[in-house]
Amino acid sequence: MPSKPIENNIGYLELKNDTIYCSKVFLSDIGYIAKNKKISLDFFLNKLIHKDDSSQFRNNYFSFIKNNIDFRQSLLIESKKGKYKEFVCTTSHTQANLSNNNTKSKFLFFNKRKFKTNKKVNKHKFYYKEAAEMTSIGSWYVDLIKRKSYWDQQTRRILEYSEDYKPSINKSVSYYPKESYEQVKRLFLKCSIDGKAFSTETKMLTKNNREFWVRANGKPVFNDKKEIIGVRGIFQDIDETKAKELSLLRTSNIIAAQNKRLFNFAHIVSHNLRSHTSNLSLVVELLNSTESKEEKLELINSVENIASSLNDTILHLNEVVTIQTSTNKSKSLVKFSKSLKRVKISIGQIITKSRTIINSDFSKIDTIDYIPAYLESILLNLITNSIKYKHPERDPIIEIKSYVENSRTILEITDNGIGIDLEKFGDKLFGMYKTFHYNKDAIGIGLFITKNQIDALDGEINVFSEVEKFTTFKITF
Repeated sequence: MPSKPIENNIGYLELKNDTIYCSKVFLSDIGYIAKNKKISLDFFLNKLIHKDDSSQFRNNYFSFIKNNIDFRQSLLIESKKGKYKEFVCTTSHTQANLSNNNTKSKFLFFNKRKFKTNKKVNKHKFYYKEAAEMTSIGSWYVDLIKRKSYWDQQTRRILEYSEDYKPSINKSVSYYPKESYEQVKRLFLKCSIDGKAFSTETKMLTKNNREFWVRANGKPVFNDKKEIIGVRGIFQDIDETKAKELSLLRTSNIIAAQNKRLFNFAHIVSHNLRSHTSNLSLVVELLNSTESKEEKLELINSVENIASSLNDTILHLNEVVTIQTSTNKSKSLVKFSKSLKRVKISIGQIITKSRTIINSDFSKIDTIDYIPAYLESILLNLITNSIKYKHPERDPIIEIKSYVENSRTILEITDNGIGIDLEKFGDKLFGMYKTFHYNKDAIGIGLFITKNQIDALDGEINVFSEVEKFTTFKITF
């Protein structure tokens, strides 16, 4: 027998060592004399709890015992006089100061509700059916002993099957798109073997091959021996809500990306123009302070150089603005092979003079829906970049290939040049006017323009490199 509880004004069951002990208050509430507080689970499930609540309580009870899954359930319990009283059962894993001993117990607390008639029991199925239809909720059950599946009529309607259709475990793969089936399969096995309930959002497939989003929940079904004999669950059609959610997420990501580009552009404008204007102000100040004609002429030449540099900067910034505002240009089907051919013709002399070899392989995918001028610009910048930073001890070899990865088109350009120290320069690689080598013709605008073109069309560019060996640019369209 358990130790005497400290609090006697609470209705509860104490669960310890596979035995149930009732508080005096609980026994009193259902009209039993509190002489023997010990009670069997079988008596509680089959004699006290109403038959409509018994199955759900059994499953909740064993999930609580086996996997510590809390629950809250409204149920009817029969009093000794044969009348049903409504209680709300809640769970607790702690002693809650109810026992004097140090053994941790689990508790089920029962709070009484005012209950006048049993009409709720008779109308239960009607209300469930109405609620299921109004909220597009279907229910299902898989009997693990008989290896059979059961659907309610609402499930058949949602999945566009006829009312006499009989579901089958063997056909379950046809109820989900390929990418969703493996996820659902893992959750179902976890539930049917370990008793782990699940709640997830996934895609389902109707008989007419229409994909749609659902919110699915599943729970194990136990017998009186704590054995899992089935899995039951519900799912709700949330396709419209999910579509709005995904659209909002895409919009949010676009706005975040645009804000990031705007911030970076503002920083570039502020930094680069400030350096020019500061330099110009200093030259003007020196012009006003010097009396020497020779020095004035030298300073005037400096002004011309500053003006020329400022003009180049403004042209570069204008090009970036043009990229960001011209993404509404019509895309068209462009061939990598044709774009590369045009680029090779335009820089033919540079390729010949540098003894560059360009190998390409577009056999896996040669066509992409893109802005033609952007694709040519990307190829041009990355190829000339490879030639510009060729290794002094070997002729440039550039390998270009395209393929599909995770349903997206990939373009890879690899060279055997001097490489880039990514640990040192990786976070600055695509910055404006950032150079990482000592070539006299290095400006630091090509990669910046390339990244802006790719970002503007929701792509991404990554770089992999090893100093003195190679550099690979991987573009995901």
